[in-house]
Amino acid sequence: MRVLVVEDERVLADTIATGLRREAMAVDVAYDGASALERTSVNDYDVVVLDRDLPRVHGDEVCRSLVADGATARVLMLTAAGELDDKVEGLSIGADDYLAKPFAFAELIARIRALSRRSAPPLPPVLERAGVRLDPARRSVTRDGRPVDLTPKEFAVLEVLMRAQGTVVSAEHLLEKAWDENIDPFTNVVRVTMMTLRKKLGEPQVIETVPGAGYRL
Repeated sequence: MRVLVVEDERVLADTIATGLRREAMAVDVAYDGASALERTSVNDYDVVVLDRDLPRVHGDEVCRSLVADGATARVLMLTAAGELDDKVEGLSIGADDYLAKPFAFAELIARIRALSRRSAPPLPPVLERAGVRLDPARRSVTRDGRPVDLTPKEFAVLEVLMRAQGTVVSAEHLLEKAWDENIDPFTNVVRVTMMTLRKKLGEPQVIETVPGAGYRL
């Protein structure tokens, strides 16, 4: 899952991003509305966590722009204005959800995951395929009932593969969904991560390399 955090309080923005990355999400950060619009114009996000009171371009205008452009990203407004009228106004301009500050980080995670499920074809909350069982909410994986200990990045890659439901996933798509904008697109990080993931999942191998196309589970 790829998330954009748009928040002008840099410490808060970086803290949120760090926490989301620990939950196996790929996270980019923008500290103002103009930068947010630049990133959403070139990257495909599943969820945008959007502060409302932003410099340069107000959060409301960012939200309206995303809706007008037909962006598939779901918008979670994150703001100190928590009165009912503020929530109604935020939702009326196109936000999909609204979370007032201060907030519990566990609730933020749950809302992001819920919005992400709405941005993709409906799938069960727990994914199962070829003996592999992945629970995004608990961040747990088992293979034929055996616990599999994965790093956040390995978990993210496996989740993308399982959500593809047997279709081929390109290395470019994996980079887009499991890594942030700082990754070098010419790196071999996908291949290396796939090697360690296969080793941890064990035999028989369930991840297939499709020459010239990508990977399939």
